[in-house]
Amino acid sequence: MRDGTLTETTKDVTFTRRAWLRSAAWATMAASPVAAAFPAWAQPYPTRPVTWVIPFAPGGATDQLSTPISKLLTARLGQPFTLEHRPGAGGNVATRSVVEAAPDGYTILATSTANLIGTSFDPSLPFDVTKDLAAVAGMARMPLLLLVNNDLPVRNLAEFVAYAKGNPGKLSVSTAGPGTVQHLSAELFRSKAGIKWTIVHYRGSSPALVDVASGHVHAAFDNAASALETVKAGKLRAIAVTTQTRSERLPDLPPIADVLPGFATSGFYGVAVPRDTPRPIVELLNREINAAQADPAIRQHYAELGAIALAGTVSEYNAVVAAESVRWRNVVALLDVRKTD
Repeated sequence: MRDGTLTETTKDVTFTRRAWLRSAAWATMAASPVAAAFPAWAQPYPTRPVTWVIPFAPGGATDQLSTPISKLLTARLGQPFTLEHRPGAGGNVATRSVVEAAPDGYTILATSTANLIGTSFDPSLPFDVTKDLAAVAGMARMPLLLLVNNDLPVRNLAEFVAYAKGNPGKLSVSTAGPGTVQHLSAELFRSKAGIKWTIVHYRGSSPALVDVASGHVHAAFDNAASALETVKAGKLRAIAVTTQTRSERLPDLPPIADVLPGFATSGFYGVAVPRDTPRPIVELLNREINAAQADPAIRQHYAELGAIALAGTVSEYNAVVAAESVRWRNVVALLDVRKTD
């Protein structure tokens, strides 16, 4: 994975480049209308390490998208942005920990489609991400792949559907956890194809793909970033993408919609902080994350993952989050699927 190319140099005996960036960023905020709305809040940020919480096991899409951005923010802002993995409950363990964290900008969450699904999928959740978190910035959209074990006697999507229909209830499909985009994609596929199979949940993409490659599970829906290396190594076979159009990174893979008209899902990733985090911090993080996405090394890294960068202002990103929330609420209602345990 490639890091940013920024380097640190000493400008004089009192100011390093990092210190200058912090002071310049703060000066810009202090002079802005946003800062004027918070006259009582005048602390510089950041002055100590920031914890960047990842809701899934290492190696998944959220991890791979977050890592280069966190490194570049560390270089630009002069404090460590340290990744901390807290997998469990389809991302809800990590999400709750951030919801309950101090709203000071020192605990941030890498969000995914699972956060937006969770609100309607699991009514027992003690939080609502659309109300208890403040959306900061987008990272990327990403197609999912339909993957099969190499020993499964299918070579394309039509053969896969025919095999599943001819062997009702015998196929097993892995997901990164209940209420994730992998889970809802599998349920939507099952519904549109009119098939029966067993869904097996894991605590993230990496362990799920290991079991598909080893033959313990027959197939998986997973993000391109999580699956590409395994596919390139020949351990799994990809037979379709979940988006309505082909992926530029994987142009030979047909969309599932070619066989199941109307089928379309994708991963959606961003960053959030606890509600009531001061607006100047939210705005600063938004600008820095957008700047990181413009870095050539990160743009190339995202392209290699099959991801499409998702940049924009705080307001623009909030509009995207609101639209995605409605979309996944409708999918949950359509499938009539809820958390039951």
